[in-house]
Amino acid sequence: MYDIIVIGGGHAGIEAALACARRGKKTALYTMSINTIGQMPCNPSVGGPAKGIVVREIDALGGEMGKAADETALQFKMLNSNKGPGVQSLRVQSDKIAYAKYMQNICLNTENLTIVEQLVEEVLVENNKIYGILTKNKEIVKCEIVIMTSGTFMDSKILIGHTSESFGPDNQPTTATLSNSLRNVGLKTFRLKTGTPPRIDMNTIDYSKAEIAPGNDDCGGFSFETNTILPLEKQKVCYLIHTNEKTHCVINNNLTESAMYSGKIEGVGPRYCPSIEDKLVRFSDKERHQIFLEPESLELDTIYVQGFSTSMPKHIQEEMIKSLPGLENAKILKYAYAIEYDAIDPLQMKKSLESKIVENLFTAGQINGTSGYEEAAGQGLIAGINASLKLENKPPLILGREEAYIGVMIDDLVTKGTKEPYRLLTSRAEYRLLLRHDNADQRLTEYGYQLGLISEKRYQTFIKKLEAINTLKQKLIEVRYSPKSSINAYLHSLGYETLKEGISAIDLIKRPHTSLIHFPFDFEIDPLIAKQVEIEIKYEGYIEKALRNVKQHKKLESYQLSEDLDYNTIDNLALEARQKLNLIKPTTIGQASRISGINPSDINVLLIHLKTKK
Repeated sequence: MYDIIVIGGGHAGIEAALACARRGKKTALYTMSINTIGQMPCNPSVGGPAKGIVVREIDALGGEMGKAADETALQFKMLNSNKGPGVQSLRVQSDKIAYAKYMQNICLNTENLTIVEQLVEEVLVENNKIYGILTKNKEIVKCEIVIMTSGTFMDSKILIGHTSESFGPDNQPTTATLSNSLRNVGLKTFRLKTGTPPRIDMNTIDYSKAEIAPGNDDCGGFSFETNTILPLEKQKVCYLIHTNEKTHCVINNNLTESAMYSGKIEGVGPRYCPSIEDKLVRFSDKERHQIFLEPESLELDTIYVQGFSTSMPKHIQEEMIKSLPGLENAKILKYAYAIEYDAIDPLQMKKSLESKIVENLFTAGQINGTSGYEEAAGQGLIAGINASLKLENKPPLILGREEAYIGVMIDDLVTKGTKEPYRLLTSRAEYRLLLRHDNADQRLTEYGYQLGLISEKRYQTFIKKLEAINTLKQKLIEVRYSPKSSINAYLHSLGYETLKEGISAIDLIKRPHTSLIHFPFDFEIDPLIAKQVEIEIKYEGYIEKALRNVKQHKKLESYQLSEDLDYNTIDNLALEARQKLNLIKPTTIGQASRISGINPSDINVLLIHLKTKK
């Protein structure tokens, strides 16, 4: 018997299983094959807008994704580096073969973790409580807790043109019995759809017709333990091309051949990562769309055609690819497809990611209606932490919206639900200036350490970093530059006039475009420490305003709502409010205020109800 069984070896399953095992729980990870652990069936990259910050948060909590991404990257790139720190995010082009091997090796060599190569057909429930699983070979395996991270494998169908086949990603086996067993115990499921573009032979591309999209090596890695990243000269380049009139003509003339427009697809696709035919229909005024050509692995000759996801028949895919600049003679090695699958309505989950309906059943990843490796890994880590905490009779780890993008994502899912594959965006976070790439460790390392997922050595390094930040801030107050200082040359280069009077370094760094690494000091400064201090000083006013808003928000979060409260018994609540509140069962007034359809007048009624009850 196991303490915890994790179903699925994708990015959510890996983080969940590792967190449970590292916290001393006897854990089993059930997967179809060890070789499928850590696979990247879609985009071979990690990070991007908001997602990259999630990977930093996973690392700060003691997860593995950041380390794996740094170790197996083909290219590093800091996105939005010319914009404010609230939207800057790291992205790496991953070696999909190396990444999977890294994760497989970690899982196989983690104490307390057993890998079982077996398909799971059912979760076993008695009196609304998990007691085990049923495998394909009809073996009953008992456990205390099940964490479901089955991704896109529940009753999945591969769709190309007018054809539909019952397979998971990359034509792997799927199961309909697993989602049936969930419905049988009262969980609601719905259909979602995603897709992937063609892979082409890198040796059949004319790169002279494409624009080089290089990386950079001054951005650091995802993990706070990564000291060096792949030098720029060793990084692989990506390429940028665009669709054209010929491409659009081929697609528009064959729209009815696409699985999406032929009536084959029931599920809703991702709004923020649509297929190329969906882009043309929705953005018909656009003359062209960006397409990136990205390498998949040093062990493969395949190029991932990012931005060209489609469910067109294979012969039309050939025409579409050959219409692109530089791809006139390209050879398709793997055709694009759409995939449709069952997901669980996330409104049925608690903030801990435990089911409200079945005790000791946790879910994480695409099964909860999300898209992306990063969103899945973040949920997996939280589900693993909270499952192990429940076995210890300890309260769950609930991250606030002001603490982490992971907190924003989970709160969105369990409070608002989703009708399409949910994708994290910086615009979803009302406190995004607090949730930056640079300060993920300051926000979350203490949690990771208290949970036993951050080592003592790493924690002491973190403490020293905090001391270095405070020391540098104090020195900036003390250092002053006179009108005769050598810093005037630097100021002139930025277009500033010569200093007329003395000024402290901390006041000078508040000027636009100034950077601490160019200030003349009689002491050495760490560039990463300097960058973080610089952000905190330059954006001090905005950060303080955000913190004031957080303080006001926390007042609403402090008002607790009982899960047993029947909102039909509360007078003066709008009918829609009663229906939504009874469905979602928010735990606080703050969460209630974020439910769509709940108005300020409804919140006032709830506040009066709580005061009257007291």
